[in-house]
Amino acid sequence: MLGPVILAASRSDKMRRFISAAPGTKQVVDRFIAGETVDQVVPIIEDAADKGLEVTLDVVGEDITTPEQASDARDAYLELIGRLKDLGLGTKAEMSVKLSMFGQALDGGHELALANVRPVVEAAAEIGTTVTLDAEDHTTLDSMFAIHEELRKDHPQTGCVIQAYLFRTEDDARRLAAAGSRVRIVKGAYKEPASVAYQDKAEIDKAYVRILRILMEGAGYPMIGSHDPRLIAIAQELGRKAGRKLDEYEFQMLYGIRSDEHLRLAAEGHRMRVYTAYGTDWYGYFMRRLAEKPANLLFFGRSILTKG
Repeated sequence: MLGPVILAASRSDKMRRFISAAPGTKQVVDRFIAGETVDQVVPIIEDAADKGLEVTLDVVGEDITTPEQASDARDAYLELIGRLKDLGLGTKAEMSVKLSMFGQALDGGHELALANVRPVVEAAAEIGTTVTLDAEDHTTLDSMFAIHEELRKDHPQTGCVIQAYLFRTEDDARRLAAAGSRVRIVKGAYKEPASVAYQDKAEIDKAYVRILRILMEGAGYPMIGSHDPRLIAIAQELGRKAGRKLDEYEFQMLYGIRSDEHLRLAAEGHRMRVYTAYGTDWYGYFMRRLAEKPANLLFFGRSILTKG
C-alpha cells in the first residue's frame, strides 16, 4: 500500500527537500493550501460565506522544536482571530489546531501546549467562534483529550477530533457523545501500528460507521469529516434515524477536494464546513493529503512529469 510509504516520507528531510524543489509541486500544493498569509486566505473565507459554506482554518506547521516556535504558532492564530474580528467573519470561521504546533512534543509539552492554546480558545470565544483540537498520532491523544477536557471547563464549545482507524476510538466516542460536545470523526491519516489501529480499509470504514452511530445517537454535535459518498449517505440516514435536524450535525471536507459536493450539501440545507489550511510550512499536511487518496498522488505525479 502506498499510504504508509507516503506517511513515512512525510518525516524525511531528504524527501521534503526533493518534493519542495520538484517543478510540479506548487501546482498541486496550491490545490490543497489556500495561501501562505492571512491576507491570502481572507478572500477564500468571504467567498465561502457568500456560497453558504463555513470554514475551519488550520495554520499549517507541526515541526516545532523550540518553545519560541510554539509561541510563534500561538501568535499566528491570534493574528488570524484579530483579522476575523475586524472583518466580522467570526461566526463563519472556526479554528483547527494541532497541539504539536503549540509545543506538545517538547519537554513539559503538555503544560506548554495548554498554556499556548488557551489564549487562542479565549480569543476565539470573544468573536463568537471556537476551536477544534485536531487528533495526531496515537501517542499524543491522552494529552490532547486531557487538554480538551480542561479547556471545556470555561469554553464548553471547544471541539476535538477522533480517528476511526484506532481501536480505542469507540470508547472515546461513547465518552465524548455528551450534551454540548463537538466531535469531528475522520478515518485517520497517520502511520499507526497494527497493535493500535485497523490496517484494512474495509475494517476502517466499518469502524467509522459504528462510531458515527454512537455520535448520532448521543447528545453532542457530530462533525462528519469525509469525502466518501457512501459514508456521507450513511451519515444522512443515521441522522434521520436519530431524529436530528439538519443543523444538529455538519459535514466537513478539505479545501480543494470535491468542491461541487460542498455546494450540493449546502444547497440541501446541511451545514457544510471546509477545512482550509494555509501557511508556509505545508509539507506534512500536503503529504497526508497524498497518502489519503491515490488519485491525489497520481495528480501530483502527472504534474511533476508535465512540468519537468
